[in-house]
Amino acid sequence: MLESAEPVAFLPSEDLTRSEQFFTGVLGLPLLSRSPFACAFSVGGSTLRVTKVDGLRPQPFTVFGWLVTDIRATVALLQERGTTCLRYDGLDQDDHEVWTTPGGDAVAWFHDPDANVLSLTQLAVRP
Repeated sequence: MLESAEPVAFLPSEDLTRSEQFFTGVLGLPLLSRSPFACAFSVGGSTLRVTKVDGLRPQPFTVFGWLVTDIRATVALLQERGTTCLRYDGLDQDDHEVWTTPGGDAVAWFHDPDANVLSLTQLAVRP
């Protein structure tokens, strides 16, 4: 029924102005619309809607992520723009804060301004 419908992802934010600056200025996402209730951004052919909430309790796990072709270059660009990647105890992350999964995928995490955990994944080349 919905397999061909375009998905819309949602993230909560207590400050839409701050979120708009981050998602457009740091991440480079085009702003589609802005209202007092939400900002909508274009991402990978779909829509990311950042919705105004009161009393946000960020979760400790990834709530949104991107597949990228060069994770280290993407991490370096985010760091140039003031974003710090997260380091997790128990994961063997490299100097770029990238963890390589047992299957060879590379993953890095970072926070948005509301402390939502976002991720980057570079899939391993598989035969």
